Amino acid sequence: MKIWGMVLASALVAQPALAADKVTLMLDWFVNPDHGPIVIAEENGYFAEEDLEVEVIAPADPSDPPKMVAAGQADLAVGYQPQLHLQVAEGMPLVRVGTLVATPLNCLLVLDDGPVKELADLKGKQIGFSVAGVEEALLTAMLSRAGLTLDDVELVNVNFSLSPALMSGQVDAVIGAFRNFELNQMEIEGHEGRCFYVEEEGVPPYDELIYLANPETMNPDVIRRFLAATEKATQFMVNHPEESLETFVGTAPELDDELNRRAWVDTLARFALRPAALDIGRYARFEAFLEESGLAEGSRPVSALAVDLGTQ
Repeated sequence: MKIWGMVLASALVAQPALAADKVTLMLDWFVNPDHGPIVIAEENGYFAEEDLEVEVIAPADPSDPPKMVAAGQADLAVGYQPQLHLQVAEGMPLVRVGTLVATPLNCLLVLDDGPVKELADLKGKQIGFSVAGVEEALLTAMLSRAGLTLDDVELVNVNFSLSPALMSGQVDAVIGAFRNFELNQMEIEGHEGRCFYVEEEGVPPYDELIYLANPETMNPDVIRRFLAATEKATQFMVNHPEESLETFVGTAPELDDELNRRAWVDTLARFALRPAALDIGRYARFEAFLEESGLAEGSRPVSALAVDLGTQ
């Protein structure tokens, strides 16, 4: 029996380790502090602990990630809750499987010393935007609180050059600016900005950044492990903010600058502490908001938009 036990032990040692499950994750943009839990999960070995090998890819075009997941060319994508509602309404096979940033980051940004002191001052002014559709719905809701409509302003497509267009005087305000980035960018460049926060001006609160999967092809077990790793990373970031920041900026020279360091601090409190958890009411309310805004014909049940894999 002793000899058999030794042979069995040797056989177990000789067996190759099981290969980690590979996951392809498309970001919504180039790597930045919004992706902190993903970077920390990789750097601290949390993905490896979950037997995952995660390939993180920054897109050439920000509109590509949801399309790639829908087409089966990526396992997961970082996307936006407001856009998800429209993408599902258009028939794209997408579903929210987790949350990355659990509060809106979007705001309507103006110069602090400019002519716009309140929303009513936007009448006759030019407002820059980058993405048609959802941002128009947000702006419509905000303007209505000041007794204005889209007909009272001029929309200017500034092609993702939001803060430069505002600082140069090309426009009087911009919608779609992120409060954790554009505000800091403007201050660094000597232009104080001021945000009108969408969730304080008539827009239902929503998850800014979410994880998207194709419900027809996704592997729930792999996604649960992915979310467990990012949850552990978020907890580490909250408990060790300075250490996690240094780990983040140490991954690439271009990340170690004043803007990213400021944005990290401003984003930390907004990460989802329970990334798998789903607020059903939040998705139902935003779906109704888009239907009322005329952007989505009819409404879809939350189950068609988002799932909580932790309860399945």
